[in-house]
Amino acid sequence: MSEIKRVAIQGYEGSFHHIVARAYYGAQIEIVPCATFREVARQVESGASDAGVMAVENSIAGTILPNLGILHNSHVQVVGEYYLHIRQNLMALPGTTLEQVREVWSHPMALLQCVDFLDAHRWKLVETEDTARSAYEVAQRQLKGVAAIAGDLAAQLFGLEIVAPDIHAIKNNATRFLMLRSEHQPIDEQADKASLCFKTLHEHGSLLQVLKEMEDLDVNMTKLQSSPIPSEPWHYMFHIDLEFGSMKEYNRLIERMRRVTNELHVYGVYRKDALHKN
Repeated sequence: MSEIKRVAIQGYEGSFHHIVARAYYGAQIEIVPCATFREVARQVESGASDAGVMAVENSIAGTILPNLGILHNSHVQVVGEYYLHIRQNLMALPGTTLEQVREVWSHPMALLQCVDFLDAHRWKLVETEDTARSAYEVAQRQLKGVAAIAGDLAAQLFGLEIVAPDIHAIKNNATRFLMLRSEHQPIDEQADKASLCFKTLHEHGSLLQVLKEMEDLDVNMTKLQSSPIPSEPWHYMFHIDLEFGSMKEYNRLIERMRRVTNELHVYGVYRKDALHKN
């Protein structure tokens, strides 16, 4: 694949998307912050960015359904995945102690993830649009007595000090991110995972018929998620992730699935994250 120089992410520099982009593509990339996930896809489609990073599911909150819709409607290709353990940290201006904190700023989800720690203190909680942006504002405006909750990269980038690390309540919280490129990228011959979606006839047994095509193949379905089709009330698309032993087995399955589905859309074929290799 061609060299990656610009990577689009949803959110701000220092966010968890930024952490994943650096981990996957290296620290020398240029980050292109985007306000929305749709803008991430547009950046990749247009070639304005070489790649994009998009969260698709969380081990606690589940699937981010709107992002599956973006994958379905955009001309992008999934070329990889990355699982990130979400570690939330309380950070403030250097020298700040816990006793000096009066307010804590962060995204509502981050505040919720740290509720046990926060409940032990009588701080004013301020909801913001982004964890990393909260850290940036504290540093940029030199806000004394104000702390932010964010990932450790935000503290590094903005010169903040971590007052209390790993304050999240659930320690095994993880988010899965997909790496996006423009369409027509060559398939990695060492690929062992694929993400796709399909539509079946709206009749008894149609989904089972598709799933039975996997029975005698070296294929493991690791995800099955339905989502409504906006233009067809009470009809659904099915999004699946598959792990397979060889490209030959994958190709055999795709041929079979095309015969028993009304629509089949392959988002991408790629190597699964090493964190989840058997």
